[in-house]
Amino acid sequence: MFANLYQKLINREEKLSLIGLGYVGMPIAVAFAKKLDVIGFDLNEKKIQIYKNGTDPTREVGDDVIQNTSVAFTAQESRLREAKFHIVAVPTPVNEDHTPDLKPLEGACRILGRNLVRGSIVVFESTVYPGVTEEICVPILEEESGMRCGRDFKVGYSPERINPGDRLHRLETITKIVSGMDEETLDTVAKVYELVVEAGIFKAESIKVAEAAKVIENSQRDINIAFMNELSVIFHKMGIDTKAVLEAAGTKWNFLKFYPGLVGGHCIGVDPYYLTYKAEMLGYHSRIILAGRRINDDMGRYVAENVVKSLVRADKAVRNARVAILGFTFKENCPDTRNTKVIDIVSELQEYGIDPVIADPRADRDETERLYGITFTDTEKIRDMDCLVLAVAHDAFKAFSRNSIDRFYRDGKKILLDLKGILDRKEFEDAGYLYWRL
Repeated sequence: MFANLYQKLINREEKLSLIGLGYVGMPIAVAFAKKLDVIGFDLNEKKIQIYKNGTDPTREVGDDVIQNTSVAFTAQESRLREAKFHIVAVPTPVNEDHTPDLKPLEGACRILGRNLVRGSIVVFESTVYPGVTEEICVPILEEESGMRCGRDFKVGYSPERINPGDRLHRLETITKIVSGMDEETLDTVAKVYELVVEAGIFKAESIKVAEAAKVIENSQRDINIAFMNELSVIFHKMGIDTKAVLEAAGTKWNFLKFYPGLVGGHCIGVDPYYLTYKAEMLGYHSRIILAGRRINDDMGRYVAENVVKSLVRADKAVRNARVAILGFTFKENCPDTRNTKVIDIVSELQEYGIDPVIADPRADRDETERLYGITFTDTEKIRDMDCLVLAVAHDAFKAFSRNSIDRFYRDGKKILLDLKGILDRKEFEDAGYLYWRL
């Protein structure tokens, strides 16, 4: 029943479905549609209509690709019954108390379960802690379908590694970890992904190993960035430029080149909490991982405090100071504002009586207004500022000359917080700016 599924997919006798068409799911659906018949399902009817109209709101593949793809975009869950190989790529966020929010994943399992047909293989890509696939997802699929895992359907896990906004590290160019509940499933899952992943496949020895591999990838990066952020705080107290220190240290062959910054998004700022949550369930309280999270979660407040300190140093009134923030997305050259840490800067400044104007030519305006109640100001309309915070390293901001930066300010001392260090510090300090960077 399962042995010939791969061949049937190749022959277009069976279809593949992609459940969840966001920044991760949509590029996967488009990639597979070049080889197989693909159904792209998402509950968001508005999003589906946007795709059908030939627009890529994520900007991950571009409008031309969406207009020419053969993906059958739909919000009708019954169409999932047409497919026998299902990939689930829904978000796995955290709650306000930093515990895992599995509701989107559980909801996807319920939808898929009531539309599952015998002989199907379900592969989960959502980031989870080890055990979720087999202990939470499978029981829901069984309950909703009335079928039994291992007999009527099988499951696998292949963690997503797509890096939103990154044109170099794509689905096709990143080694794909795959796993399955048994050898037959593993073999089929590997063959299917080999159709689109040019970089190759790594077969994990179990689903739990694959789940764990994904969750530690971003935990490791989070800890390294936290170390850089802590160094930044220390070096500022010493009057040393952190970027200069890292450039010097980076000349050693084995120095890891991480940099300080705001850590947001759906992976690095979230995944460590999934791992520590599971550890807590087993009676172990994380020390290093949670320490890193605390440092990174505090960086928005730290930046806001330095805005205020800079205003004081420049003999400017803090309350009602004219501050502009350029960049609101969670990372550069990406429209996604969900879980952005720039909002922490905004909230903290408001505590000081500062209501900053915000501009971001790359961000999703509708999403930002819906999630945060923030309306952007066009960059060209920002004038007469006391302080400018370059929060996100968009290419559009990297192209700014000193003259174009000058236009943002009114008379008096110009304060510039260049968080990612994308501008020439010496040039701006020589021009009389009060310049600060992480």
